Amino acid sequence: MSTYTAPLADMRFALYDFLGAEALYARLPGCESATRDVIDAVLDEAAKLCGQALAPLNAVGDQEGCRYDKATASVATPTGFKQAYDQFVEGGWSGLTAPAEFGGQGLPESMGALVKEMIDSANLAWGTYPLLSHGATEALKQHGEKWQQDAFLKPIVEGRWTGTMCLTEPHCGTDLGLLKTRAEPAGDGVYRISGTKIFITAGEHDFTQNIVHLVLARLPDAPAGTKGISLFVVPKFKVARDGTMGARNALACGAIEHKMGIKGSATCVMNFDGAEGYLLGQPHRGLAAMFTMMNTARLAVGLQGQALIERAYQNALAYARERLQMRALSGAKFPDKPADPLIVHPDVRRMLLTQKAFSEGGRALGVYAYALVDIQHHGADEAERKRADELVSFLTPIVKGVLTEAAVECTNHALQIYGGHGYIAENGMEQFARDARITTIYEGTTQIQALDLLGRKVMQQQGVGLRHFMEEISAFCQAHARNDALVEFIGPLAVATKELGDLTMALGKRAIADPEEVGAAAVDYLFYSGYVALAYVWAKSVAAADASAHDADFKAAKRHTARFYFARILPRTRAHRAAIEAGADSLLAMPDALFG
Repeated sequence: MSTYTAPLADMRFALYDFLGAEALYARLPGCESATRDVIDAVLDEAAKLCGQALAPLNAVGDQEGCRYDKATASVATPTGFKQAYDQFVEGGWSGLTAPAEFGGQGLPESMGALVKEMIDSANLAWGTYPLLSHGATEALKQHGEKWQQDAFLKPIVEGRWTGTMCLTEPHCGTDLGLLKTRAEPAGDGVYRISGTKIFITAGEHDFTQNIVHLVLARLPDAPAGTKGISLFVVPKFKVARDGTMGARNALACGAIEHKMGIKGSATCVMNFDGAEGYLLGQPHRGLAAMFTMMNTARLAVGLQGQALIERAYQNALAYARERLQMRALSGAKFPDKPADPLIVHPDVRRMLLTQKAFSEGGRALGVYAYALVDIQHHGADEAERKRADELVSFLTPIVKGVLTEAAVECTNHALQIYGGHGYIAENGMEQFARDARITTIYEGTTQIQALDLLGRKVMQQQGVGLRHFMEEISAFCQAHARNDALVEFIGPLAVATKELGDLTMALGKRAIADPEEVGAAAVDYLFYSGYVALAYVWAKSVAAADASAHDADFKAAKRHTARFYFARILPRTRAHRAAIEAGADSLLAMPDALFG
């Protein structure tokens, strides 16, 4: 059975020392209440909730899964899940970062990101239920009419209701231009929604009184393709404009999926049969409103990946210290024991350090991205808000794509360290490997993140976010150019950053001649960008640790892990560069018929 303890020391380091959260929050209007004593109290209480209430249910959720009752179209969640949700709501966690005007606590998103990490490390499947409520809150906050916010937002913030995001249909996943769900005007601002949505996380469950579905559908006069999609608020139980909950709506869960992982999360087929709903935002502008929700969810899924790495690492490290297996190649390290522990062996250390580098580096990168969201929402200066928006837009596909792919790698490393004991269920390692696999798929596959990064954020937007990021790295390198303690990191970071710029320029020229070059290079470009981003946060982490009040061991651990990252992981960029430079012909030249 796996265990989990929130890594509070490193979380506080990421927030206070790496990010400089105290000074940041003090200057952001609306964030001033997030003082150090408040943050520390929240983190401590979250650690208790996750360690005591959620982590013990992780294996339970995997073993039991959710249960669908066809007669009532209802879903029962695993034993203890609802009680844990009740405890979550009673503690005020559902509204942690939501605006105070809607009943939330209004705390910064970058602080809330650490609470979310704890939840997902403790119990990823359980964490999917409140996940999309956060996204629904953002969509309603930014696009909802006043009455919609009053009627739907407040109960979601309070945790009495939850939210979903209904995009995918049986015949279309990423290509939403093929979407068929219909929305017919019924008078008085009401629409009747008809169609089937699949893969809907928390589409039906036993946690709350009501479930608020945000559904993409087409109006009768909608143009073809993605420009003809609108967004609708469709509750499980009808809701009047004054917020009164009425009769059951004409929608139901038709089935739940039997999945590889996150079995405690209800993944539903949702059938809408003329269900009553309300237009959210402007007609035919549904994708813009939905992307408010999706971008939030993409950052959150990146955190899911990082959270799984952390929990898998904690258990793999404990096992490597305890499990006796062979002698070190240079001679016995523990001669009083019949064999040395696994941790003495170089390749076990490689796998452990890979997990540590991605977990701590991913935590810093995630907190940094969420701090940009805080600036985007609360910054007093318009230019600063605009820069934060452009920069977080660039970083979102990197956080989502790279950290989830790293989770697949690292959870498999943890399983490998356990050997055969990792492959069997009782130690929990194989669950983490299974759970991690979905994170690279939902909210946009790694390929979709890569195309978003290279095709949209770099090519279409002239790389404005990339320029901001490269300027920030350049300023950091210049500020520490004469810092002997950082010279081993500054040089390689500067080289990799310049190479990223050169690759981008070369790709842009090739893409003008052949658009297929974008698709051929996108995933390698995503990884290259991600490894540079992690190199930056690791170099900055060493500088922050050196300047901090942490003890010598903490500082040494940061430096050693950064050295490992620069020596063993950053060089992966060379392979990605070679693949990018190989061009599209290496993928497209072979005729389809020759595939077999």
